[in-house]
Amino acid sequence: MAGKISQFSFPNTIYFGAGAIDNLPEYIKDIGFSKPLVVTDPGMLKTDAFSKVEEVLKAAQMDYAVFSDVNPNPLDSDIDKAVAVFKTKSCDGLIGLGGGSALDAAKVVQVLAAHGGRVNDYDIAKGGNRDITGPLAQCIAVPTTAGTGSEVGSCSVITSVAENRKFMVCSPLLRPAIALLDPELTIGLPPNLTAGTGMDAFTHCVEALVVKDFHPMCDAIALKGIEFIAQSLETAVKEPENVEARGNMMLAAMMGAVAFMKDLGTAHSLSHSLSAVSHVPHGLANAICIVPVMKYNKTVCLDEYTKVAAAFGINTFNMTKEEAADKAIEAVADLNRRIGIPERLSDVGVKEEHLEELADKAFMDGCHGTNPRACTREDLMALYKEVF
Repeated sequence: MAGKISQFSFPNTIYFGAGAIDNLPEYIKDIGFSKPLVVTDPGMLKTDAFSKVEEVLKAAQMDYAVFSDVNPNPLDSDIDKAVAVFKTKSCDGLIGLGGGSALDAAKVVQVLAAHGGRVNDYDIAKGGNRDITGPLAQCIAVPTTAGTGSEVGSCSVITSVAENRKFMVCSPLLRPAIALLDPELTIGLPPNLTAGTGMDAFTHCVEALVVKDFHPMCDAIALKGIEFIAQSLETAVKEPENVEARGNMMLAAMMGAVAFMKDLGTAHSLSHSLSAVSHVPHGLANAICIVPVMKYNKTVCLDEYTKVAAAFGINTFNMTKEEAADKAIEAVADLNRRIGIPERLSDVGVKEEHLEELADKAFMDGCHGTNPRACTREDLMALYKEVF
């Protein structure tokens, strides 16, 4: 049932509340486009969420087109195809609908529609962000999962088919004009996807928290996101129609993406490689990797992990910081077990013969560069072996 819709800005305009999707045509008109391209994945076409979006667009007699071939880890070739549809159908704006992959793809379509070239040309590691200038087509992000927080992020993660690796396209101009967070759109999400995407949000929050850069605002946001997840993720998995838990998880996902303006850490380097090489979904990969990474980082994160323990409701009074940190790590591992996250990489199809390539690709990934404890390629291999 529709309730009160809240509007706030941080950093982009956010509409949050059950039934917010009903106002989509109004939001489209507010930011000044008339024919959106809905960018999504094939699985979304069969969902109630996609049907609802079509229903509200048709009721408003709004013309639109659909591109539904985004892969679970969006490929550079997906973006090329979407841009072709955007231009052929004479679209003038974008709606990213689905999980982080669809949202990331929609955001990058903005860039290529304006500037042309190949997606790889805009790889931030190669300075491609300097070539992204405005104006770009406006984008509304409509997440149907609570994980990546891409709806408030200024980066997209894309997989290069030729290089079999992930890279990032980043610019403040990529941030969607509007993030539309309607928890009712996540009710149909299966428990395993709710669990994996929820732990993706958790990983964003905890890795942002422990990055050693000074950013007290992001620290506070990360801790509140962790609190939401500790209170609501298990409920969202086991009571999928609990709108309050679903809403809390959407807020936590958004908070995680705001918090990781500080940067991320080693769990993401491990996860990016797992997705590119072994095709493990990003959230699931993060969920499996975060506990060993927290153990690896413990000695330099005692203060932060003590706060994580408190966010889980653990009474740390009379505990040493090391004891509290251990309790925090135990709480995360226990949450993983309760929501059905597999414990081993071998449980999700990773082969032992992949480990060398995984370690090579993880070491190439920039996220471990801001991990609070430095990592060598051998450290990354050891972490993979620990959780294999």
